[in-house]
Amino acid sequence: MDDFAKQLQEQEKALEKIRNKLALLPDLPGCYLMKNADGKIIYVGKAKVLKNRVRSYFTGSHDGKTQRLVADIRDFEYIVTGSNIEALILECNLIKTHQPRYNVLLKDDKTFPYIKITNEPHPRLEVTRRVLKDKAKYFGPYPNAYAAQQTKKLLDRMYPLRKCGVMPKEVCLYYHMGQCLAPCEKEVPQEEYDRITQEITSFLSGGHEEIKKELQRKMQEAAEDLYFERAKELRDQILNIEAIMEKQKITTTDTKDRDVLGFAVDKGWMCVQILYMRQGKMIQRHASVFPFYGEAYNDFMSFVTQYYSDNPALPKEILLPDMPKGEEPEDGQAADAGESGDAGGGASSLQEWLGIKVLVPQRGTKRQLVAMAEENAKVSLDEKFRLIERDEERTSKAAANLGQYIGIESLHRIEAFDNSNIQGTNPVSAMVVFIDGKPDKKEYRKYKIRSVQGPDDYDTMREVVRRRYERALKENLELPDLIVVDGGKGQISAAIDVLQNELGLFIPVCGLVKDVKHRTAQLMVGDPPEPISLPRDSQEFYLLQRIQDEVHRFAITFHREQRGKSMVASKLDAIPGIGEKRRKLLLKHFGSLKKIKEARIEDFRPLSIGDKLAGQIIAALQEEES
Repeated sequence: MDDFAKQLQEQEKALEKIRNKLALLPDLPGCYLMKNADGKIIYVGKAKVLKNRVRSYFTGSHDGKTQRLVADIRDFEYIVTGSNIEALILECNLIKTHQPRYNVLLKDDKTFPYIKITNEPHPRLEVTRRVLKDKAKYFGPYPNAYAAQQTKKLLDRMYPLRKCGVMPKEVCLYYHMGQCLAPCEKEVPQEEYDRITQEITSFLSGGHEEIKKELQRKMQEAAEDLYFERAKELRDQILNIEAIMEKQKITTTDTKDRDVLGFAVDKGWMCVQILYMRQGKMIQRHASVFPFYGEAYNDFMSFVTQYYSDNPALPKEILLPDMPKGEEPEDGQAADAGESGDAGGGASSLQEWLGIKVLVPQRGTKRQLVAMAEENAKVSLDEKFRLIERDEERTSKAAANLGQYIGIESLHRIEAFDNSNIQGTNPVSAMVVFIDGKPDKKEYRKYKIRSVQGPDDYDTMREVVRRRYERALKENLELPDLIVVDGGKGQISAAIDVLQNELGLFIPVCGLVKDVKHRTAQLMVGDPPEPISLPRDSQEFYLLQRIQDEVHRFAITFHREQRGKSMVASKLDAIPGIGEKRRKLLLKHFGSLKKIKEARIEDFRPLSIGDKLAGQIIAALQEEES
């Protein structure tokens, strides 16, 4: 039976297993976890009624992205919860734990920076991306690090908190500039710190107008007392406040802190727009754009839940868009009509969990704010597509122009090679493929070098080119229009010799020569190879850089993997009584060298390894580390 027939048989078995499990699903709320053929969790969802939601994936028609998800599902499991709020929290935790590829993910928990007033005897201001339970005060999140740094810079000039991480032995320049109280030199009353902290808190919570008025009063006093330098400093601080806050165009009369969210979807992508309003003034906005695979509103709510789960600086109120028509609510009806709109759908669970007001406004000012967030999301998404189209057009054109430079009529497929070794150890090679100037990762290939001993780049190139194109001829694979090798004349000549003299292939080969800083410097083509003049600021040169960087990255990653495995093998092989068979058994059972080292004597017994040998293994690994 060939591989394809086996694959079909395995798929049919998996579908039969899924059909049997679908019949047993309960009419209860909970979370479901979809798995692929390797047992890896690829999607996590929640449902008010598990039976209805999970069955919907395997019945009816779906869009392209959801079809891709369903095609990868080979099994699922579910967890029943006592309520929908429990399902919401559990879904959030499962997504963070497993990072499923088809979920909307806040993959980088360092996305949003905060300004922090430290909880120390002598507090200071910091910009941080880590939120700790350290009794410090956090303000944010800010849409980007630049906004947070600029705000901190202004506050550092306005308030004389200490700037140093470790207390110095004598006063520093900040003290002489009037930007530090010098706790290293003299006692600072707690009341003074409390006053400064309160003013900073007021400023960061949106009360900058009051701070500005106070600074104007102090500036007037300083000018009347003829302290012109001090008056100038205060004037500069006022100008800085106005410069940072000048984008606050929109205000509401209730002076509330609220976040307004909207989303837009198109071509399998979603954009979530967050408008930050503090004391009724819109001060910042942030857009997140990502692919999504489930139902739009459910994935939007999943994003919102993850975002607020680790946010210590919650607003008083969150405004969300209503569920689009045609999408069934997961956990209740949509919001009732009204100016504010009670929290409906997933919003009610979010409100219960966060303990703040979550509204789905139906009309009035708040609905207009949500509409603004939605419109901004649509604009951001349109902008992304235009950038993608422009980039694809440029890349495709660059590939065509590169062909003209080299003398190739049509340059559709490029295959690039790079070798990697450290003093000849664990030599590997890698190949990447670019189609019309864009990487095609499913076509990438890795090669362990078999015939070359020591650091011989030319013979390594010969082996990998021979193996790649012998197979291409044997299996009738598509041949490239251009082969790119990492190196100069020697590497090009080695590749051409194998192609022409051994395989009878006449495919153009070019080499990318690097400069002393290991950056792409020159393109060489031909037999014998000659340099080609290519403008360094051209799209064609940029495309070559991308190809060289990508194949180098791919080769280095593969080499590190092999080197890591080799180091593990050598450590175990050095232990008496451990041969190749036992080494493989240990690694398969425990998963890593670290887990073997941390294991207990009794953990080795299922492998038929006696207590004495188990003790020797643990002792040898721990001794090597110490």
